[in-house]
Amino acid sequence: MTKVLVVDDDFMVARLHSRYVSATDGFTVVGVAHSGAEALRAAAGLRPDLVLLDVYLPDMTGIDVLREVRAAEEREGRPSADALFITAARDAGVIRAALRAGALHYLIKPFNQAALQEQLRHVASLRARLATLGDARQADVDQIFGTRPPGSRELPKGLAAHTAELVERTLRAHAGGLSASECAEAGALSRVSARRYLEFFADTGRAEVTLRYGGTGRPERRYRWVG
Repeated sequence: MTKVLVVDDDFMVARLHSRYVSATDGFTVVGVAHSGAEALRAAAGLRPDLVLLDVYLPDMTGIDVLREVRAAEEREGRPSADALFITAARDAGVIRAALRAGALHYLIKPFNQAALQEQLRHVASLRARLATLGDARQADVDQIFGTRPPGSRELPKGLAAHTAELVERTLRAHAGGLSASECAEAGALSRVSARRYLEFFADTGRAEVTLRYGGTGRPERRYRWVG
């Protein structure tokens, strides 16, 4: 489980974000803080894997919180927590400062549950990839340092968000990979439809394609979710 610390000065917003996190597979809320000082104490005591940070806090900015967390991690030699800013701040200078402080991403309020959960899944994918990487290929580095993978709002014309989510869930549930026919059967889709979404995920780096040779004819394309 990825342990999450939620930091927001608004009690109701913090509760809402905590509910979104708890509804995401693989994530659990270990603490909630409503000020910078509380956040620093919670980060030191709870050792979260991920901190959801608001910029506007009553005693200091979320950016200063992240800077102090990073300094404490270095002093104490403890593992670094990832950080995701969730804020209404739209100023480009604030966004730049957040990135320079070490934020993974920056989500502007208001947003819905799906938008936050998409970011959480992206964080989980990055953590899993980094945990298993030995010598990285350039493609691995490009994916880690690149922009956020396209989400449902960025699907090309002709592809539907709910079907993309279905195909994604189906791939995630079959770690060994699937062919288009197997994906279609598991997701109750046509083979042609399943193949379109699988190829989209492959083109955007979220699915890996391997070829299975056997018998006569063309080799079978198999797809495995990599995030």
